[in-house]
Amino acid sequence: MKIAILGAGNGGQAMAGHFAQLGHNVSLYGRSLSKIKAVASRKGVLLKGAINGFGAIQLITDDIQLAIQGAELIMITTVANVHKEIAEQLAPYLENKQIIVLNPGRTFGALEVRNVFTQLCPEKKIYVAETQSLLYACRAEDNGEVKIIGVKDKLPVAAIPSSDTTYVVSKLNSIHSSFLPAKNILETSLDNIGCIFHPSIVLFNAAKIERGEVFYFYNNITPLIAAFVEAVDKERLAIGKAIGVTLLSANEWISYSYQGIKGNTLCEKMQNNPAYYKIYAPKTLNSRLLTEDIPTGVLPFIELGRLLNIETPLLNSIFLIISELLKTNFKKKGRTIVNLGLDKINFQEFLKSI
Repeated sequence: MKIAILGAGNGGQAMAGHFAQLGHNVSLYGRSLSKIKAVASRKGVLLKGAINGFGAIQLITDDIQLAIQGAELIMITTVANVHKEIAEQLAPYLENKQIIVLNPGRTFGALEVRNVFTQLCPEKKIYVAETQSLLYACRAEDNGEVKIIGVKDKLPVAAIPSSDTTYVVSKLNSIHSSFLPAKNILETSLDNIGCIFHPSIVLFNAAKIERGEVFYFYNNITPLIAAFVEAVDKERLAIGKAIGVTLLSANEWISYSYQGIKGNTLCEKMQNNPAYYKIYAPKTLNSRLLTEDIPTGVLPFIELGRLLNIETPLLNSIFLIISELLKTNFKKKGRTIVNLGLDKINFQEFLKSI
């Protein structure tokens, strides 16, 4: 299969190398010339850890039109807060019946991208889907060299509309067997666990990060912080219940995604998960653990809570504190009800339509 990977960070390089290893014709697109040049000099990606070997990539480019030309499948692995921008860049060059999968969509990523295509290229049939998380736990040790710490055993996928999910998942499973069909994008979007984990852990370690102290992001979590994460997670679960979606708790999600995790509590599971082993904390507060997870996860959860009359005091507090800490207006381009176009339609009808 001809596959385009858009995004040359940790996840994009891991996916490009892995899919190329599996025998597919892979192109890799990245906006950063420095990253692209480094991967191009290797002519592919060297994988270590849970997956070993070299994946030869057919095309490595910073030309998005060239990258997707003739591709049956387009996997977007960029940070979620640029999904809309990437969709706008793609729209003029998309070919009929191409499949686009956001890896992951975070919360309502597929909706955001679908809205762009409806506006800019309505005449084309484009399949749009999102995964609940990234397939890999990975870290780039160098450009063109990635350590795969773990691969998820089960990864839910949903298309919008959900009637397209079976087709999209069948294509994905012809590459790797971990992909499972979700009922709809509410399941994948509301199971956005990253935005529950990341901002809370960063917030309670902000001084350490600002001082440049080195520590393990997951392995060093403490029982009190894990309990706080679970308290935040209860607000997400309440939103799901109000919409009629049964969600996995953060504790349940780790066991679901990674089999054989030792421990009973969330704290124990986060400390013992091999996929989380020795992953260092970010070196700056201005990292994707905030700049991505706040506008594409925490914010849309708050907005949904407001729409459904569900109180979200902890999510609100996290949002306000981090907005002030980073001096950033996350609502301007973030996934608010208005920016997602949900203010113009009946929400209950929207739920039925997906």
